[in-house]
Amino acid sequence: MTEQVDITLMEYEENLDKQFNRLIDELMRIRVGRANPKLIENIKVDYYGTMTPINQTGNIMVQDARMLVVSPWDASTVKNIRTAIEGANLGVSVSDDGKIIRIGFPMLTEERRKEYSKDARKLLEEAKIAMRNARRDCLETFKTMKKNSEISEDELSSLEKEVQKTLDGFTARADTACEKKVAEIMEV
Repeated sequence: MTEQVDITLMEYEENLDKQFNRLIDELMRIRVGRANPKLIENIKVDYYGTMTPINQTGNIMVQDARMLVVSPWDASTVKNIRTAIEGANLGVSVSDDGKIIRIGFPMLTEERRKEYSKDARKLLEEAKIAMRNARRDCLETFKTMKKNSEISEDELSSLEKEVQKTLDGFTARADTACEKKVAEIMEV
C-alpha cells in the first residue's frame, strides 16, 4: 500500500481519538453529586479586563465530596470569580470569606440524575456521529484513490474493513465510557 494510504489511516485514527477524548472531557463536566474541578475550570472570569478561565486565576481544590474551594492568586479577584460561578447557573451554593471561595454541591434529585443521564447519552450520540463522519471522509479518500488507480479493488475492500474495525473499537470504548458515567450519575 502507498504512503498516502498510511497517512490517511493515521489521520483517521487521530480524528477518532480526538472525538473520543472530547467525549470523555465532556462527560467529566457532567455533575454526579460529587465535587469535581472539571465542572468549573472553564468558567470565564473577568480577570483584569480579559475573560479568563477560572483555572488560570487560582487553584481549584476538592475539600470534600461536595465542596470545591477556589483560592485566587489575587484576593482582589474574589468578587469577579464568585460572580462568574454564580452566573454559570450550576445549581451550587457559593460563598466567600474575602480570600477563598467555597462552592457547595447539593445532593442530586432523581429527576436531575435522569436529566444528566440523558445529557451523557446525547454527548455519546454526538461523538458517534462525528466518528461516522470521519469514517465517511476516510472512505471517500480511498474511493478517490481507487478511481485514480492508486489502489486496487481488493485493497479498497481490505481498507474498508480496516476502517470499520477501527471505528467499531472506538465506538465500543465510547459506549463503555458513557455507560460508566450514567451508572455513576444514577448512583445514590
